[in-house]
Amino acid sequence: MKTLITGIFSLVIIWSACRNDVLSGVGTPEGTTYIEPSDQRSGDAGKGYDYITTGNYVSSGIPLGIYKLAFGSSVKEDLNRTGDNSGISYTFTVSTASNGVKIVSNNCFSCHAEHLNGQLVVGLGNNTGDNTNDVTNQFNTIDSAVQLYGTNSPEWAAYYPFSRGFKSIAPYIQTNVRGVNPADKIFAALAGFRKSDDLTWLNTSQYTLPREVIPTDVPAWWLMKKKNALYFDGLGKGDFARLSMATALVTMKDSTEARQIDAHFPDVMAWIRTIQAPKNPNAIDATLAAQGKTVFINTCAKCHGTYDAPQTYPNLLVDLNYIGTDSALAKVYFSNPQYHTWYNTSWFNQKPAAAQLLPNRGYVAPPLDGIWATAPYLHNGSVPTLDDLLNSTQRPKYWSRTFDNSDYDKVKVGWNYMVQTSKKDNQTYDTTLKGYGNGGHTFGDVLSANDRKAVIEYLKTL
Repeated sequence: MKTLITGIFSLVIIWSACRNDVLSGVGTPEGTTYIEPSDQRSGDAGKGYDYITTGNYVSSGIPLGIYKLAFGSSVKEDLNRTGDNSGISYTFTVSTASNGVKIVSNNCFSCHAEHLNGQLVVGLGNNTGDNTNDVTNQFNTIDSAVQLYGTNSPEWAAYYPFSRGFKSIAPYIQTNVRGVNPADKIFAALAGFRKSDDLTWLNTSQYTLPREVIPTDVPAWWLMKKKNALYFDGLGKGDFARLSMATALVTMKDSTEARQIDAHFPDVMAWIRTIQAPKNPNAIDATLAAQGKTVFINTCAKCHGTYDAPQTYPNLLVDLNYIGTDSALAKVYFSNPQYHTWYNTSWFNQKPAAAQLLPNRGYVAPPLDGIWATAPYLHNGSVPTLDDLLNSTQRPKYWSRTFDNSDYDKVKVGWNYMVQTSKKDNQTYDTTLKGYGNGGHTFGDVLSANDRKAVIEYLKTL
């Protein structure tokens, strides 16, 4: 149950010589468009960390006593929190509801932290969560437990918005495969149940919610500092702090509470900008990596940037026809305009610090800092290793892995995996499904085997 709740919360990358031209939007490579920057609010990183680890931006949750009975309170303390949060999973936070009841709610680390080789890496996307099940029945069980306090009790009042929010969207956010994330659909579903002006709750969705879910891989937070727009398709424009607080829609009362949360999120963004990519602890062939750097500069840097000081990152949107990767995620906002129309007419787009969702027919070429740690690859997590990414002919159609984050392939760089002949269960990645395709980004195919090996060695150093 704990894994299921964690999994559904969520709620979502140049040439050095031509740096000045690219950064001004002039002379961009074929099939790309420069993404203009927007003003961002400043904040206090220390306060941001405190808020994201102990704050009540999810202001409704399971009463602490019920949570302890169901899940215990003696797990490994990855965040070194104290008080009520000591011994609570890093994906949950204990806070106090407005009526004084202590509650336990999901936090941002449900999606934006993951273990790798036995260590929690804050900012690494969750790649093991299971979002394939409808959790309505599990919430019904928790409902029954909390109702023992009485439906007129403070405990029920502190819990009910949490249950209502998740149960309302649960049927619409199920993925077909474990390990991918339904972040875009979580937002779209929550928006359906909220009035756009004051964000108050609606008992039924104001627009039709399709059951189809287009999956995403969760991008690493340490990349955000380089980006001029958020999300794989560059959809999120304007104030990043406001864009990043949208998942609070699951429990917030109204726009008054949204403004209170919004006042803290510039601090959260300031803290996220301090996160650095983890260093690769595995052995690296320095001579081979140096050869790979030269190949990278000549073939990859024009879209993905350079990594010697001063680093460069061109912020390029690559057209769907040029990149060739699965187009379903980029197209979903065109086929369902109610999603971004709601956002752009809502409180979130009110000045100052307005934010917008502006769909694009392409994907952003991401920065590659810490790429060795961010398997699986492509925007939908359809490719298990860098070696497969750079040689599209060997990408598996069906594959599975152990979901043990120490089961790591140091040579191919990514997950050890098993090739399957068909989709056996929800643990098997099926690239034939809509939104799950592993095609496109075939630029590495032109490299020789030696050059490809050298590039991978260089990528290990980033």
